[in-house]
Amino acid sequence: MNTSHHSRTRRGRVVAGAALATAGVLVALSVPSVASAADGDTTIDIVDINDFHGRIESEGTTADKAAGAARLATVVQSWREANPNTIFTSAGDNVGASTFTSLIQQDTPTIEALNAMRLDVSAIGNHELDKGQDDFTDRIEPAADWQYVSANIVEEGTTTPAFTPYEIIEKGGVKVGFIGATTEDLIPGLVSPGGVEGLEMAPVVSQVDKYAEQLTDGDTDNGEADVLVLLVHEGAASSNIADATGSSTFAKIAAGVDERVSAIVSAHTHFSYDHEIAGPTGELRPVIQTGSYGVNYGHLQLTVDADKQLTDISAEVTPVNTDPRTATDTSSVDEVAGIVADAKAVAEVEGAKPLGKVTGDLRRAVQSDRKSENRGGESVLGNNIAEVQRAATARNGSQVAFMNPGGLRTDILYRSSGANDPDGTVTYKEAALVQPFANTLVTEDMTGQQIKDALEQQWQPDGSDRPFLKLGVSDGFAYTYDPAKGRGERITTMTLDGEPIALTDTLKVTVNSFLSTGGDKFSAFTTGKNIADSGQVDLQAQVDYFAANPVVTPPKDQRAVGVTVSPTPDDGFRPGDEVTVRLSSLVFSSEDPSAAGSVSIGAGDEELASAPIDPTIVDKTDEQGTATLTFTVPGAAASDDTVARAAASTRAVAAAETAEQPLVVTLPGGQTITLAVTIPVETAAEPEPSPEPEPGTDPTDPADPGTLPGVEDGGDVDGGAGTAVRIDTDGDGDVDAIVPTDELAFTGAELTGPAIAAGLLLLAGVAGLVVARRKRAQREAALTAD
Repeated sequence: MNTSHHSRTRRGRVVAGAALATAGVLVALSVPSVASAADGDTTIDIVDINDFHGRIESEGTTADKAAGAARLATVVQSWREANPNTIFTSAGDNVGASTFTSLIQQDTPTIEALNAMRLDVSAIGNHELDKGQDDFTDRIEPAADWQYVSANIVEEGTTTPAFTPYEIIEKGGVKVGFIGATTEDLIPGLVSPGGVEGLEMAPVVSQVDKYAEQLTDGDTDNGEADVLVLLVHEGAASSNIADATGSSTFAKIAAGVDERVSAIVSAHTHFSYDHEIAGPTGELRPVIQTGSYGVNYGHLQLTVDADKQLTDISAEVTPVNTDPRTATDTSSVDEVAGIVADAKAVAEVEGAKPLGKVTGDLRRAVQSDRKSENRGGESVLGNNIAEVQRAATARNGSQVAFMNPGGLRTDILYRSSGANDPDGTVTYKEAALVQPFANTLVTEDMTGQQIKDALEQQWQPDGSDRPFLKLGVSDGFAYTYDPAKGRGERITTMTLDGEPIALTDTLKVTVNSFLSTGGDKFSAFTTGKNIADSGQVDLQAQVDYFAANPVVTPPKDQRAVGVTVSPTPDDGFRPGDEVTVRLSSLVFSSEDPSAAGSVSIGAGDEELASAPIDPTIVDKTDEQGTATLTFTVPGAAASDDTVARAAASTRAVAAAETAEQPLVVTLPGGQTITLAVTIPVETAAEPEPSPEPEPGTDPTDPADPGTLPGVEDGGDVDGGAGTAVRIDTDGDGDVDAIVPTDELAFTGAELTGPAIAAGLLLLAGVAGLVVARRKRAQREAALTAD
């Protein structure tokens, strides 16, 4: 078989088509004429889609919108009318992760629509196995009129395919062999392990090569094909050719499968591209993917001569909506349109059914006009949906979930939407409109550092129209950030159920499939380990959550608070220091601004300051709800240089009289936020009896205070018997005060020199009083002597 490719025309690339459509230019695409081929040649047109995901309804008419099943049917039918030798193929994920109209009937409308379009063959995608292999073989396969193929899903411990590995379709006397393959990440990772027991994945390249050899070895008993095409449910990480070449998993497939495979139709990553990539012998071949959802379709045109040799092949990827073929009026289109209409009617009935109740509105954040959506603000709805998704994957071990604000398309409102919708009732359709993208839920293991990185990426790249995108977070997770810091340094603390999260900790995290692939520039979510697609659609997770929680109360606790604190001295805040704490993100922008209330800050049992909350909304950010709190660290402040120097050398002992307590912010509803800032707070020491003097000692003798500066031994003690220390407060060598040790604050420590010094420091505030007593006693003694 001749596998060389000639005269590859690159007609109507998707980028050019989209640009022309945007400019309002109607592009007349020429339909190849079968008659124009050389005598004896056969022209075969292959129309393909991938990752359709049940998008049977039109989502718009522009080049970037899902065209819907009816418009797609007109394109397929138009090619068939132009050339009876047309084959309609898919690279997998026809069903699963579908929108409500198809989802509500377990994708039966999608299967019926593709049957009406006469889909010929499809690779097995990971979503075909969302509900396990039994569901696929007992429900999906029997309902589909086309053949599903995959060569590398094998029986455990073997290289024997568990499903049909290839399909041969003959058109115009030419046999085209379609070998199927599925991403090697399927098992384990993309589907529930319990649903695929007994199956495992074999390498794509070796399995495809095996059947490429078998289909071209001349042994008709094992099948024979004139041309081979690979339908592989795996794809490049972007539309850039650099991600389809090099050392990536897909690049190894694109360059590595046998040269007898003349074209590769890929899928899974939802990117559009139309590449030519060299195979093992250096010959170029088309490698294409259409994106997803039926927005685009792919087209391969093969020319095969009378000797059944491939002489020419071309490829293109074209938006469905801008293709003139969508104007075709055929009976096939009418049938598909009827299937879609019936599905919508069922969806309307099912959509009106109640799922549960809410006790108040679940709203998105708003801009300062109090109407426009603010994707930069923390929202009740975002946090609720994150918790819904965490709960849906709790059996997978999920501890934390994050939700992107752009995935929330409307609010859940308490008020009635009509006669059959009482106040507080949430219908199936209302829930579906909140999350219309049918993303699946993905779990992954992330370190504290990776989670911090994701939170830092809420601040989008410079120049972004939306400079900040606020992630919704699930119950129990909270963090503080400092808006005054620079990029990558803003997240200051993270906690789960009140316990700090270290950067080295590992948590099981849930995100939707959009975020898991780095959507909205959250690339940190692509760095986790053990990434697994649960197969659960976000809407179904919401349905299940209401089933388990029939009445939902909107979560009003702040999961993120902005905190900027005065610079902390090297040795920490000490008594007398003035501290200013600026707070933000204290209220939800969607709430009544008149009910903002006030915020306070304290340490230990003492409130240090309070202030009203300013609810002013700062557009495109999460800074609504601000307050500034200023206070002085309580306790006596050292003012004498000598005492201060002594304090520096004996702080460890003085600490026995105080405890470092974190600053705690209290919001109007009683929610508290513990900051990563501490201040010393005085603690009450339990009094203990003084030790009995040792036998033979005179209790009136002063204790030896050691050789501390400013302290000397000897002399009488004013005020009675007991040990005492003399204080030289001005350093001139004279004793300015004698203090009985009974007046020293008892620390529970042995009264060694440093301990006494610590006690003296605690008494620094009354040193002047002690000196005054000493001088008064001296004057009284002098008067008595006179």
